[in-house]
Amino acid sequence: MTKALSDVTILDFSHLLQGPFATQLLGDMGANVIKVERPGQGDLFRTMTFFNEWVGGTESPNFLAWNRNKRSIALDLKSPDARAALMRMAERADVVVQNFRPGVMKRLGYGYEDFAKINPKIIYCSGSGYGEDGPYVTRPGQDMLIQGLSGLMAATGQADGPPVPVGAGFADQIGALNMVYSILTALYYRERHGEGQEIKVNLLAGLMQHQMQEYVAVLNFGRDFERPRSGIGHPGMEAPFGAYPTADGWVTIAMSPFKKLVEVLEAPDLAAYDDPAILYGQRDEIWRAIAEHTKKYPTAALMEKMLAADIWCGEVRTHSEAAQDPQVKHMGAITSYEHPTAGNVKTIAPAVSLSKTPPTIERHAPLVGEHTREVLGEFGFSEGEIEGLITSGAAAQAQAEAA
Repeated sequence: MTKALSDVTILDFSHLLQGPFATQLLGDMGANVIKVERPGQGDLFRTMTFFNEWVGGTESPNFLAWNRNKRSIALDLKSPDARAALMRMAERADVVVQNFRPGVMKRLGYGYEDFAKINPKIIYCSGSGYGEDGPYVTRPGQDMLIQGLSGLMAATGQADGPPVPVGAGFADQIGALNMVYSILTALYYRERHGEGQEIKVNLLAGLMQHQMQEYVAVLNFGRDFERPRSGIGHPGMEAPFGAYPTADGWVTIAMSPFKKLVEVLEAPDLAAYDDPAILYGQRDEIWRAIAEHTKKYPTAALMEKMLAADIWCGEVRTHSEAAQDPQVKHMGAITSYEHPTAGNVKTIAPAVSLSKTPPTIERHAPLVGEHTREVLGEFGFSEGEIEGLITSGAAAQAQAEAA
């Protein structure tokens, strides 16, 4: 089946999470993603893991998560021969993606202007923490740091505890999505007008944008959110919005008529709270009062009662429990692929559905330089030229391939 982006070639210089997730999403849609890595170590995420464990004993789950549907070419960016090879490839490329610190790629000779001289139709997308200039330009732009700076962390957690970061790389992933929609917009513009362009995405602006309703409230009301001292789920919401204990776990209760919840819990003592001003002003007290009733029920029994009354509710699951959820299984949200060293790798399937050009997983996350020979050959390099690049150290190939 023809893939929607099968005629789009991406030179992907990105590492860690933001850029690699963006190019993986494009790769799922068929883009020819060529991951340009340092010989030997490659992407820094190859050296990082969780639990101090490695998939198949060899591979990083962090790297495997964001690098399927790509091929790896290992080139020394400081080598003049490697630069010449990449500029030759740029003549036929459509998109360049990079998320080095501002100025690094330009100093190495891989800035937007360098590529645009070779190919005026090139689309060049840069990701950074705080933008390309300004007082924070030299700061490290890491996900948790951005969560803290953007207001998200200060609005999360309980008032008598520390600010709480989100339990995933939220800023990076938002940045990746901003990259994707910017690149697709630029491709559409180029299709109509024949012109490439430069794209700049930064994590701070992206995460602020995705707290739009919070900022609109704060900026227009002239007041900050105050974190609750209980399990209320958002600093701007009234009870019952939050997470509540059950006899064997936790449930979430969202925006629901309070009177209906009182009836479901068979708790007439809660009826006195059914007033909008009280539900916000006394939300911590109300949370504790509700919790005294919810913890009388096993999770399944309470969910059955609340769903029957059309209460907006859900179970709180761990990652392992979520993977076994019947809806997750029905959606086919968990899938796997075979990797040459890690074996069978379980992962999350593409999250969108297209009737004519569906995303698929066709390539495992690559070894460093696994496709160096293959990619250079496709770009017209002769066997002698490829061998010369490898012999000189300007390029490298995966040991598995060399063997």
